[in-house]
Amino acid sequence: MNRPRIAFAGTGEFAVPVLRALTRAAEVVQVITQPDRPAGRGLKPKAPPVKEAAQRLGLPVVQPRSINAPETLNELGELDLDMLVTTAYGQLLKKPVLELPRLGCLNVHASLLPKYRGAAPVAWAIASGERFTGVTVFLMDEGMDTGPILLQRAVEIAPDETRGELERRLAELGGELAVAAVQGHASGKLRPRPQPKEGSFAPRLKKEDARIDWGWPAERVHNWVRAMNPWPSAFTYFRGRRLKLHRTRMGPELEGAPGELRPEGRRLFVICGEGTVELVEVQPEGKRAMSALDFLNGYRPRPGESLVGS
Repeated sequence: MNRPRIAFAGTGEFAVPVLRALTRAAEVVQVITQPDRPAGRGLKPKAPPVKEAAQRLGLPVVQPRSINAPETLNELGELDLDMLVTTAYGQLLKKPVLELPRLGCLNVHASLLPKYRGAAPVAWAIASGERFTGVTVFLMDEGMDTGPILLQRAVEIAPDETRGELERRLAELGGELAVAAVQGHASGKLRPRPQPKEGSFAPRLKKEDARIDWGWPAERVHNWVRAMNPWPSAFTYFRGRRLKLHRTRMGPELEGAPGELRPEGRRLFVICGEGTVELVEVQPEGKRAMSALDFLNGYRPRPGESLVGS
């Protein structure tokens, strides 16, 4: 089978490199994505990134409210699919959909399963201080990221890498592995291996998850800031107003109370429960993102002034 017939289901930016890669290795007969959603100040409908990418590639797109709806299932049944490949789609596939393609449904997931099953694997891997993560392609079953593994590859997480930066790297890797998995599965050269039942879960991020507790050790604060970039953005409060923290570095050992600011020359440190972090890029409420130096020059925080978590 040189070019298997596949449908692709995806929504977010992470799925776009995977879709592009698959068009070079398979006959993508349909792209399935979520409906357009209101966005921006005017709440105008905005197309998902996968829809925009599919249109640029000249691929047919459908946007069902539910991929499991009977009418969607009937449409998929008419496509004579070898496989359905999903990545960052945002809907769970039920048994009738899973059983429809001749060779089943594959998912490209941004973790080393069985670690970090769920909606936000990259964020929780960084927040947990993992040194390595990766991409797994597996055959889907009715569980949450529990199906047998076809391919898996690990990558090292850089010490100051943000979630957005890591996701871009993993998305490109996901495209490579998706192609290899589709070709290997279609030819019968790949042997699926069952996952262990035990694993960890990576729930969807909420805005409140981004709050910083300055009683945490500095390493946890730094990891949290990286994990919440670009959304929902780690935050604290300065002079009673919200301050987003976009980038930090690990700082030197300094004495003081958690949350205490320490301006030192052109640099700005914050005391944590253990150690310090250096602020690199911040965003005061109602303002643009700025460097810590611009923040120092504009707001002139005093030694001993504090950031507070609530």
